[in-house]
Amino acid sequence: MEKLRKLNISKKKICLTIYPSEFGFSSNGFSIYLNRNKTGEILSQNKTLSLLKVKHGDMLFLFPSSAGPSSENMDTIQEDEIDQYLSKQEGKIYRNRDPQLCHLIFHFLGKFVALENISCKIKSGCEGHPPWPEGICTKCQPSAITLNRQKYRHVDNIMFENHTIADRFLDFWRKTGNQRMGYLYGRYTEHKDIPLGIRAEVAAIYEPPQIGTQNSLELIEDPKAEAVEEIAAKLGLRKVGWIFTDLLSEDTRIGTVRYTRNKDSYFLSAEECITAGHFQNQHANACRLSPDGHFGSKFVTVVATGGPDNQVHFEGYQVSNQCMALVRDECLLPCKDVPELGYAKESSTEQYVPDVFYKDKDKFGNDITYLARPLPVEYLIIDITTTFPKDPVFTFSSTFRFPIENRDALGETQDFHSLATYLSQCSSSSSFLDIVSDFHLLLFLVTNEVMPLQDSIGLLLDAVKTSNEELAQTWKKSEQWATIEQLCSTVGGQPSGSLDYSSSAVWSCLHCTFMNQPGTEHVNVCILRVKILRYVLKKNV
Repeated sequence: MEKLRKLNISKKKICLTIYPSEFGFSSNGFSIYLNRNKTGEILSQNKTLSLLKVKHGDMLFLFPSSAGPSSENMDTIQEDEIDQYLSKQEGKIYRNRDPQLCHLIFHFLGKFVALENISCKIKSGCEGHPPWPEGICTKCQPSAITLNRQKYRHVDNIMFENHTIADRFLDFWRKTGNQRMGYLYGRYTEHKDIPLGIRAEVAAIYEPPQIGTQNSLELIEDPKAEAVEEIAAKLGLRKVGWIFTDLLSEDTRIGTVRYTRNKDSYFLSAEECITAGHFQNQHANACRLSPDGHFGSKFVTVVATGGPDNQVHFEGYQVSNQCMALVRDECLLPCKDVPELGYAKESSTEQYVPDVFYKDKDKFGNDITYLARPLPVEYLIIDITTTFPKDPVFTFSSTFRFPIENRDALGETQDFHSLATYLSQCSSSSSFLDIVSDFHLLLFLVTNEVMPLQDSIGLLLDAVKTSNEELAQTWKKSEQWATIEQLCSTVGGQPSGSLDYSSSAVWSCLHCTFMNQPGTEHVNVCILRVKILRYVLKKNV
């Protein structure tokens, strides 16, 4: 109230005067209400408090108006469902102070503050001087940045639905000793243990093409990326983050790992912070309270690394909005051979970079401002708790394991021989929904080269999404599944890629198709056998 209310006492009348500059607003950039739900607006500042029925100790509520986008633009911004839900909640905390709430929740902040994005670039359209590097002025020059540890979070918790998801991801490192990366697919939900909190729930991990060694990872262009996004969306999932391993074995006899990431080294390296910032910029958070229509990101980072007990721990993070801006505008670099330090670029003839500072205490306890060359990345990191539920949840209910994509280095391939082996594990009593309820199996059915089902698998994805056995059985009766079963029965008895493609059955079918031109009742079977032959020939090249 000290900033909001200044009292002028004249002739025994007490009037309300508002100083918008205290909040960084223009004279008409806000509205004031008697109630939190935006009722009882104070339209005139010239009335006395008694006429406004404002008494000593009453709370007044200030909301940004013109500081944000116009109401017309606000209506066109499609926020995430969880944000729409939480924006309607009151957010009162009916309990004693909790230490974990010392970190603000984003939706508390969004109720009262205009959400401005940081820009490190020269503003365009300034015509009073030649363009950089010949000229710059205070109108177009970006402001200097003083790094602060971000006091609010966009996501308050990361939860894997069950341990199986994480264990299957770790299997790659256990079998090869090489590091691994994956994208987390799931959904954002309300974190009911924290008022207005948001939780990222992980239902599956997709492993893109990559090259991993004991101490490095390199991502390769993924031709299936778009298809994966489409499948996930139809399953009611989205990409909520990324995960990578940083594991070194300590004692193979008892399965312990080294404890390398701690307060004496680093929690995230500068290069990892830059990568996290890149991903967060790719998945910006739609926000109607920002003039740009977006603010921050809910995209999370998880590191599988050794903990103080020398067991594998999963640590969750995000990087700050300041870090996102520095990464987006290409102002931040990693320091060579010093992973815990980043470096703010210096201006060049090609790029103007604003000064970046951070504050720290000297040995006498005084606050000192330092130029961020270099800078400790701890100023860029936000901790997020990572948990597993007491009672596991399974979006994908299959108890069998179809091979994970892009693991050819392990000798694990996704092909019809693998599918035949997978289906052979299923008993006659297994429900069809449980058999096909595997994220990696569904990806294979959609993206395989022999019989891709991208245009005809919608009903099955709906069945998995809604756990509807009846829908799954309906799709099972389709021509597409019959073809898949025929392919599996053909290759099922042979090792992968070793089918005898000189058999008379296959060649007579080819002869039948291309020479005799049989009736339509034979054509589908013939085409299928041709596809099988092409598939096997490709495998044997």
